[in-house]
Amino acid sequence: MFKQVVAFIVLLFLITSCSSDYDKRLKISVTTWIGYTPLFYAKEKGWLKPLNIKLVNVSSLAENMYLYESGASDAYVGTQYEYMMLHTDMKSLQPVMMFDRSNGGDLVMGNLSIRDLQNTDEEIDVYLELDSINNTLLKDFLLKYKLQNKKINYLNKDQTQIKFLKMRTKPTIIVTYIPYNIELKKRGFLELASTKENLDLLVVDAMFTTKEVLHAHKKQFVELKKLVDTSIDELYKNPKGFYELIKPYLKGISYDEFNDSLHDIVWINKNLPDNLKSRLHHSGFPIRDLL
Repeated sequence: MFKQVVAFIVLLFLITSCSSDYDKRLKISVTTWIGYTPLFYAKEKGWLKPLNIKLVNVSSLAENMYLYESGASDAYVGTQYEYMMLHTDMKSLQPVMMFDRSNGGDLVMGNLSIRDLQNTDEEIDVYLELDSINNTLLKDFLLKYKLQNKKINYLNKDQTQIKFLKMRTKPTIIVTYIPYNIELKKRGFLELASTKENLDLLVVDAMFTTKEVLHAHKKQFVELKKLVDTSIDELYKNPKGFYELIKPYLKGISYDEFNDSLHDIVWINKNLPDNLKSRLHHSGFPIRDLL
C-alpha cells in the first residue's frame, strides 16, 4: 500500500512537471498605433491563444501606462517616454522587444500656420495626451518655433477624443500620431511638424515588463517575439491581406491610408542600426537584454 501511495505521488509530480509551459496567462496592454499592428495580426491569426497570451486594448498611451502600473497587465507596449516615467519606481522594468522607430508617425497639427501661431496674441489651445510622448513632442515644437512664451491652455484628451475635434477659429495645436492624424487632416487641420521633418526627436516603440515577469513567462515572450517578426514579414509579403485582417483595429482608415502610414515608421524588430544603438544608449534606454 505504501509503495502504491509513493508511486501515485511520483506520477502526480511528473504530470505536474510536464504541464504546459503556457499555463499562466500573459496579459499585454496595447494601444492603436501602426507599429503595434503585428500584435493584432497575430491575435487575429489565432496564434496568441495557444500561448495563453491576451491583448488588452486601451485608448491612450497614458491609460496603457496606468493600467500596467496598477497591475492589470503583465507587460505593455509604449515609447521610451513612458518607460522613463515608470522606471523611476520600477527599477527592474526593461524593454524586451522592439517594434519600430517613428519616422513621421508622431506629429504636431494645427488650424494655423507656424507663422500665424508665432504672431498671435491669443491664448492657444493645445490638445494632447499629457502623460505620454506627446508632451515631449510639444515641448520640442514650442522651443524650436519660439512659442514657449505663448499663453497655452493644455487640454488633456486621449486620441480617440481628439480625432473628432472640429475645425475652429481659436488658435489650436494638436499633438497626435497615426492613424488618428488621418481624420484630423480630413477635418482641415494642417501638419506643422513631425518626427520625419522639423523635429529631431527620437521616438521608439517597444514592449516592456519587469525582469521577474520576463523570467516567469520567458517561453511565451520568446514565442511572441517570433510571431511579431513573422507578422511583419507577412506585412511585407501581403500588405492587403494583412490590412483586411486587422482592419477592425484601425478606426476606419482605408487600405491606401494604411499603406501610406507605413512610410511614417521604420521597423526595428530585428537589427538595430549602430547609430540608433548609440542614441538609445546615451538616452539611458537599455537594449542589452532584448529578445
